[in-house]
Amino acid sequence: MTDITKRLTRIQNAELKDDGAFELPLLILDDRVLFPQVLSLIPLTDDAQVKAAAYADQREQTLIACKLRPEHNGSDLIDKIHLVGTEIAPGKYAELASDSRQLLVQGRRRVQILGVSHQEPYPTATARPLADESIDPKTLESLATALIELFKHSSQYNEAMPESVIKHILSLDDPGLLCDSLSAILPLAPEDMQQLLELDNVEKRLELLAILLTSELQDNELHDEVHTRLQDEIAANQREMYLREQVRVIQQELGDGDVFQQEIHELKERIRHAGLPGEVHEKAMKEISRLGVIPPMSPESGVIHTYLDRLLGLPWNALSQENLDLQHAEEILERAHYGLKKVKARIIEHIAVRKLAGDKMKSPILCFVGPPGVGKTSLGKSIAEALGCKFLRISLGGVRDEAEIRGHRRTYIGSMPGRVLQQMERSETVNPVFMLDEIDKMSADFRGDPASAMLEVLDPEQNRNFVDHYLEVPYDLSRVTFITTANDLYSIPEALEDRLEVIEFKGYSEEEKIQIARRFLIPKQIEANGIAATGVRFTKAALQHIIRHNTYESGVRNLEREIARICRKLARRAASERKLPRRISADIAERFLGPPQVLASKVNRQDAVGIVSGLVWTPNGGEIQTVEVTLAPGKGNLMLTGQLGDVLQESAHIALSYLRGRAHEFDLPADDFENFDIHIHMPEGAVPKDGPSAGITLATALISAFTEGPACAEFAMTGEITLRGHVLPVGGVVEKVLAARRRNIARIILPSDNRKDTRDIPRAVLRDVSIAYVSDVQSALDLVLGAPPAKRQRDAEAEPRPGAGQEHASAPD
Repeated sequence: MTDITKRLTRIQNAELKDDGAFELPLLILDDRVLFPQVLSLIPLTDDAQVKAAAYADQREQTLIACKLRPEHNGSDLIDKIHLVGTEIAPGKYAELASDSRQLLVQGRRRVQILGVSHQEPYPTATARPLADESIDPKTLESLATALIELFKHSSQYNEAMPESVIKHILSLDDPGLLCDSLSAILPLAPEDMQQLLELDNVEKRLELLAILLTSELQDNELHDEVHTRLQDEIAANQREMYLREQVRVIQQELGDGDVFQQEIHELKERIRHAGLPGEVHEKAMKEISRLGVIPPMSPESGVIHTYLDRLLGLPWNALSQENLDLQHAEEILERAHYGLKKVKARIIEHIAVRKLAGDKMKSPILCFVGPPGVGKTSLGKSIAEALGCKFLRISLGGVRDEAEIRGHRRTYIGSMPGRVLQQMERSETVNPVFMLDEIDKMSADFRGDPASAMLEVLDPEQNRNFVDHYLEVPYDLSRVTFITTANDLYSIPEALEDRLEVIEFKGYSEEEKIQIARRFLIPKQIEANGIAATGVRFTKAALQHIIRHNTYESGVRNLEREIARICRKLARRAASERKLPRRISADIAERFLGPPQVLASKVNRQDAVGIVSGLVWTPNGGEIQTVEVTLAPGKGNLMLTGQLGDVLQESAHIALSYLRGRAHEFDLPADDFENFDIHIHMPEGAVPKDGPSAGITLATALISAFTEGPACAEFAMTGEITLRGHVLPVGGVVEKVLAARRRNIARIILPSDNRKDTRDIPRAVLRDVSIAYVSDVQSALDLVLGAPPAKRQRDAEAEPRPGAGQEHASAPD
């Protein structure tokens, strides 16, 4: 038995007074918590601690140790300490060379501090022992077993813990002693240790210690997993670098040279044979020089490799051999497309000029504008086929990021060239036919304006030196034949539109649709649906029924869908080995397609007061728009309904002002405009409407409503008006005339200045309609309005009934 053990054996616990308490010197510790039955070495940091320890050491008596509260607001000493501490026995007192002192102590029992007196030279405390609650031994035994298993697992991560301490802990049978011993040796926070000390229930102490030990174990496992993964990655990188260096040394020994240097040499050869322009060649060689001084494993090395591959993958001088045979081009265009004479003529002119002028010609930027389904995109493919050039296409619909056009700078991770140069890389030639589809569908946001970025691409004066943000060198796009498509020009910025040569695609007439269906659509769908062997054919009446009652468009896309529907039903019958008709008539088409989807009932067919048919343009082609005007007693208010836009509302006010200014010419009382409210409505109220071309229609409907002269239902009209009554020209004349003919309206009124636009209307259409040209509103009224009645109905209703006054006067009292 050692001297320290003998000394601790001699020291007895403090004797209890009659009230069960005792008084001892108080040792206040900053961040240490001492547990019963556990040896601990504590530093003594102030004079009060040193004197209290010396006093207890001399008299071989115990002390009371407690922990200082981390945050305290009280002025009394008892408010600054935790009130649960430990009675300790001093074992050995030592003074170190650094003027510091340490005391080896043994914990004896938990105590509750009842009071503190601050006497000189150290404080004393009055306390009483804390006894543990009685717990079922089996419960404590199971908790102690679980805690030991956690400790075994946790000790694997604590290499600093001596093996003797681990063996001592595993040998303990008393659950309370086990809990106190573990609390003292585990790296717990001081507040957690204080909480363990204050619990007078061994079961609760075991549970809390298990929770703290589990949390520490999870942290250790996570740290170990991260450390292991990091070590594996470092080892893999070192192994790869080591192996690469070995390969390099072995190749040098075999005379094969350095692989990395070989790659640089190959890139130099590629640059030398690529025929790059001077500035581009200089940039490529500069990047090669940078590559030579960068370590092969550096990320920057991969960036430069990718950049050079992109740069050398672009075509710089490779030309496609163009076929400039005009007859060949005409045959291809006629074979692939019906109609479109002006468009085909412009393409043939372009090929002819290129044939004669050669490289002196600057490639034009064509813009095909027209409603959906009229063949804009497919014509671009035919142009490429006629020229013998590669066809490229990108869709610009929904593009909002300028980097989609100009590319991303190399400072960004995953950067790449813009879509223009990506497609040029695919083309492998510098003179492809490049179609930019849906150029009117681009929009701007916080990432830039792609439409502005297109200015450099589509300007023949600038695209010779197009600079992509990724390449940072000029690229020549002047030999590319650019073709853009759009449904309308209103959403294209003016600066961009100025660089485009606009070619309008008009809507197809019924005859043209029938020919397109017979030549292209029907054979295509019969072949696609596997019924070519059945010999099915469509009659003209069937195609007319489909066009008039099942499609509503200027193009032929929906017509093809309806033909495909019929072909699918025929294919089902053929697959079921049922009898199928070989000749598709109008009745069979209606039976297959169901009731008509396009109804003509919305067009006014009877002469009426205040109802006039107008011609309007929509992105899907022309359409008939009915204007209804009615008057009701009121205060002269004007009400407009039917989702009318600002320009259309202004047209209604202009028409009303024109009528009020000439009321005397129509024999209208001046007070009519004060006594009647005017309601103007355009049916299909869910569809937004706008534009100035309804001015003449609004004026005619208003004058008809006020004069009660019936408007002839055989007419449809269009034209913008002024306050003086002049009729101004409008756009979309061809589509509007086709719409009138499609709706069986035979008489049309157009502005005189639109006479030139009727040359684009097919002759078959002109034979079915009669067009009247007017320069003022009165000329249109003379054609459309019938004679007003001798007495207007609203005037007759306003007169008092005859005899009404006499009946009232003769009434009995």
